[in-house]
Amino acid sequence: MTVVAWTWTWLDARGVVVEHPLSPAFTSRFDAETWLGQVWRERAAEGIGAARLERGDGARVPAALVDLTVASRG
Repeated sequence: MTVVAWTWTWLDARGVVVEHPLSPAFTSRFDAETWLGQVWRERAAEGIGAARLERGDGARVPAALVDLTVASRG
């Protein structure tokens, strides 16, 4: 059985991929989303505009883009 890795790709305010910081790999979507809930404020303060959740097998992930700029205004 192959375990699918879930990772976050960071985007700046223009939607361009930001290479750093790197996201850890997670074995479940739940773990990945929980982790983002813990670190999104730090990432927004570093200039990250959005986070896109990606599944290691390349399958499309519905509703997997989180706008950190909107979240940080609330």
